[in-house]
Amino acid sequence: KEQHYRLALFYIRDSLDIQSTMRLVTAVIFIGHVAAFAPSANRSSLRPVTHLNSADEFVVGVLGDLHIDPRKMEDYETGKSHFMPIFEEAKEKHGNVAIVSLGDLGESKNCDHNPESDSELFAGTSMCHEMAAGFLGSMGVPYDVVGGNHDLEGLDEFETDKENLEVYLKAHGKETPQFCRQIAEKTLLVGMGSTLFRDAKFTSHEVTIDQQQIDWFENLVSTHKAEDGWKIFVFSHAPPNGSGLRVLQENHVVNGCCWLNHSNEEQCQKFINLVREHRSIKAWFSGHFHLGQDYQDSITFPTIDPKDGPYPNRGSCVFAQTSVMRAGTSRDGRQQSRLIRGNKDGFEICTVDHQKDGKVRVDATISYRGDTNEVGIYAHEDEAYEHDKYFKVYQPCAGDKLHPPDDGFKRYDVDGNIPPFDVDQDTIAWWYMSCGRALGMLNGNLIEYDSSTLAPLGLVVGADELVGKKVGVINSGLDADTCIMMMDDEEGMEGADCASLAGDTREQAVVMLDKTGLVTVVQPNEDGSYWRKIVRNKMVRMKEVRRVQAAKMWAAELMELEDEGEANVVSSWGPYMTTSGT
Repeated sequence: KEQHYRLALFYIRDSLDIQSTMRLVTAVIFIGHVAAFAPSANRSSLRPVTHLNSADEFVVGVLGDLHIDPRKMEDYETGKSHFMPIFEEAKEKHGNVAIVSLGDLGESKNCDHNPESDSELFAGTSMCHEMAAGFLGSMGVPYDVVGGNHDLEGLDEFETDKENLEVYLKAHGKETPQFCRQIAEKTLLVGMGSTLFRDAKFTSHEVTIDQQQIDWFENLVSTHKAEDGWKIFVFSHAPPNGSGLRVLQENHVVNGCCWLNHSNEEQCQKFINLVREHRSIKAWFSGHFHLGQDYQDSITFPTIDPKDGPYPNRGSCVFAQTSVMRAGTSRDGRQQSRLIRGNKDGFEICTVDHQKDGKVRVDATISYRGDTNEVGIYAHEDEAYEHDKYFKVYQPCAGDKLHPPDDGFKRYDVDGNIPPFDVDQDTIAWWYMSCGRALGMLNGNLIEYDSSTLAPLGLVVGADELVGKKVGVINSGLDADTCIMMMDDEEGMEGADCASLAGDTREQAVVMLDKTGLVTVVQPNEDGSYWRKIVRNKMVRMKEVRRVQAAKMWAAELMELEDEGEANVVSSWGPYMTTSGT
């Protein structure tokens, strides 16, 4: 196929006002026959007027993870052509229209974008953010963006997160990582973005909202009350813990990057607590998982019919997962974006399907019932419920006054133990530890769940180590006399020391038993949690890889090897030879 190089023009906004002076820059990119961001024919199938349309309505286009690759611009041009007629219609009718991008703007790969480097990642670079700003700004309506876990990944261009963040903010005309836009009367669009990558304590792909943004958000929802008529729509790259969204991938659970501020227990729970307390928060949109919108469980409602299950305790907020625009970034083949249509009476959450000529489908209709409650109705059955192809996260249900816990709930026997039970890939079981932590089985893995929301937090023991064994919980708290008798011979744990810690007689041990009789104790972390925070900062891992590569080259030269790949080089972390595993 004949390929051509073209000049693409990117418009970089200098402020949030799209009418302000635009700065013109050029970059040479590989785009085949498609001119980037050129006007195109109307291929959208616009939905007729409904009962929600009125003079005070508003329209918001919500774009999931863009992951722009400058070599593959066709899908972005197609997606833009689907939104343009929607926006033009909204501008003619009322003018209350905007775009929100959920972050992860660039591809986390080398995209042949830098002639001086064949290894630099495109995500997080100056060129990445300028190109994304050009695309988002080319649709002729105001846009806002929240930072995702890849948006500060310009590792070769910037030394620090601070430098990278400054370029990101400047490119998108932002003063702060957060934003607040009034889209209609007493209706706010509010977003918060990730600000850590190099400085992340654990995985760099955790979406971390800094404390300053959290304080800002808490003040905003506290001063814009539902009782005063305020309605707030929130946007973040990852969803908050407690959202109930189940379209999750195995790598997000295992790596500890499902939820906002996932590894910080207090901050992780803060967002859902604010949702429960402040009923002005009407909806929360997120991306991050790269999965489609053809499933009902990509949207969760704040209330459900009691006959269908326990009260979900999600305030007055609807949570919605957002898919992706480009085919190469989708995990289930879907290419979709979200569209919000609303007014004073409620709002609709729609899908713009980029594989069906921009067809607009209503997924849910939410009607306000006073200022502090809302009722949602799914507008279609699942079109393609194929979760068996993915890691569907079973979420325990603790029940409520009208409903018992689900069938997987394990109860303690009269001795205060959970007798060991067999584990296979299909075992469903969960329980509370005496300390309040929640553990359970999922696809043969031992998982820790949040004690309040019962959302999955992370992996404790992997299926490869656990399937075929038994798991149980036993009492390990010992009284003073037993401590003195048993521990006097243990170095570093004399009987008197043990006795001083024996006040909690409900101290417990999680144990695994294999067929040979070997018993393994699953120890908690120092902070009392169980899930293993095993994935480290990406910057640290990149440096480790470079050190290993340098060592291979050195060893090959020293030992006169023809190929450096023949050099036997391993890494050591103190007494350990690996940081992988469970």
